[in-house]
Amino acid sequence: MSTPGPERVPSTVKVGKTTGQGKPPTGKPGQNRPAGKGQAGKGGKGRKPVTPVKVSGGRNWGPIAVAGAVVLVAVGIIGYGVYASVQGSRDWTEKMADIQGVVDYRAQKNPQIDDRTHKDGALTYVTSPPVGGAHNGTWQNCMGDVYSAPIANEHAVHSLEHGAVWITYKQGLAADQVATLQDKVEGKDYMLLSPYAGLDKNVSVQAWGYQLKTDDVNDGRIDDFIAAARVKASMEPGAGCSSGNTTTGPVTAAQNNGATMPSAAPSNAAAVPSAGS
Repeated sequence: MSTPGPERVPSTVKVGKTTGQGKPPTGKPGQNRPAGKGQAGKGGKGRKPVTPVKVSGGRNWGPIAVAGAVVLVAVGIIGYGVYASVQGSRDWTEKMADIQGVVDYRAQKNPQIDDRTHKDGALTYVTSPPVGGAHNGTWQNCMGDVYSAPIANEHAVHSLEHGAVWITYKQGLAADQVATLQDKVEGKDYMLLSPYAGLDKNVSVQAWGYQLKTDDVNDGRIDDFIAAARVKASMEPGAGCSSGNTTTGPVTAAQNNGATMPSAAPSNAAAVPSAGS
C-alpha cells in the first residue's frame, strides 16, 4: 500500500506561440509574413485602385424614338394606301353625295331637267344656271375654254351632256378671283368657264344633274366636285368636247349650232309680187 505523497499541481498552459525559448514572439501580427502580391508589406506595392463603373439610371430613348417613327410612317403609308384604294373603288355618285351643299337634281326626276332632246332656238330652263334639259344641237367648246362673256345656255347644257363641268361666276367678280377659277379650267378638257348674268352666288359649278354654289373661289368643294363629276357625269359616254361652238352671247330664235341659220318661207305663203309686175 503506497503512502500518499504530496499533492500534484497541474502545469499551467500558456496560449500563443513561443520562440522556442519559452517566450512568445514580440513582433506585431503579420510582421514576419512574406509580402505577397497586393499585400502592403515592407517594400511591397499596394493594390491598384479599382476604377468605378458608372451605371446609367436612364434609358437610351434615341433608337426607340427612331424605331417608333419608322413604324408610324409605315402605318401611315399602309393606311393611306387602303384609304386610296377604297376611295378609288367608290362610285362617283357616292363621292358627289359626300360633298356638302351639292344639289342632286337627278334624284328629283324632273322631266324638264332629264329631257335630252335637241331643239332649236332659245329655251327655258328650270335652274339658273341650267344643269340639264333640252338643248341646241351643237355644244359649247369645252376643252379647257375660258370665255370672257356669257355663253348660250342652250350650248353649255349640251356640253354638260357630254360630261363637261361648267364653272360660272358672277359678273363683276374681282380679277384675281376670276384668275383663281381660270387656273382650275384652262388647259383641261371637259371643262369650261364663263361669267353668268344674275348669279346669286359668286360661283356656281354645274355637271349634268348636279350643282354647287359658293361665294368663295378657294372653296375646296369646287375641286372635289370637279374630281368626282368631270367626264363621269356624262350622259353620252365617249362624246367629245372639241369642235364645238366658240362664240359668246345668247342664242336667238333663228340661231342654232353656233351660227345664224336662214329661215325658210312657209310652203303655203303667198308669193309677193315683184315691183313693177
